[in-house]
Amino acid sequence: MRIGKGTNLFCVLLLTGACVLPLSGKADAGKRLHDQITNGNAVQTHNEHAAKGEMGGIKARIDALLHPKAEQQQRHEKVDYKLLPIDLSNEDILGGPMATEAQCVNYLLKINPAPNISVTPEELVSYYYEEATREGVRPDVAFAQALHETGNFSYGGTVTPDQNNYCGLGTTSDYVQGGYFPSAQIGVRAHIQHLLAYATTRTPSEEIVDPRYTMVRDIYGSMTLPHWLDLNGRWAVPGTYYGQRIMDIFQQILQEPVKG
Repeated sequence: MRIGKGTNLFCVLLLTGACVLPLSGKADAGKRLHDQITNGNAVQTHNEHAAKGEMGGIKARIDALLHPKAEQQQRHEKVDYKLLPIDLSNEDILGGPMATEAQCVNYLLKINPAPNISVTPEELVSYYYEEATREGVRPDVAFAQALHETGNFSYGGTVTPDQNNYCGLGTTSDYVQGGYFPSAQIGVRAHIQHLLAYATTRTPSEEIVDPRYTMVRDIYGSMTLPHWLDLNGRWAVPGTYYGQRIMDIFQQILQEPVKG
């Protein structure tokens, strides 16, 4: 599709889908507000950043359409990791995997034999292990979070499969679809970077693709939320048992048979 110089902004917005219409559905992600901060001053800061972020997201999508960037292409490579002994009391966001990639894939396909994703289940899980291991995030639990956020990749809420948005990034209301990412791997990278924004002050090793990374870091400063249960009421609202549900899915993944 070629866009001429005379095309007005309204037409471009229509072509990029930036004029978002409300959607309804069954997926949990469509019923929660994300990245909500409970502190009064932080709420004001959050709202200001959110307004800028939503406008910036529209501009970014228009710019990506008009001026594709080569650096947005994924760099897929296997990374070495070591499985840790199973410890169900470990609720840290940072760390290594306890489940195998095959267990993650098998659990997904058992729950949803036809996940609505742009790559194979094996590829998507491998992206989680690659991106999370590189950043020191637990890949198996991050994948469990993606399962929770997307309704096991069935969607049906505000976020749609074409967004490659696996954690509700930028979905701040039932009318805001949130972030769009050019590939499955970049979507996974944004998810992992968003977890880093909460769990540590350490800067991601890859170029930041999470559009809300800076917002979270600006709000929390030196404070970090190192445990999955710390995300309750923060990553998603109301999110009373948000972290517990993620850990429950993770424990179900661990129950899948380990082959070989």
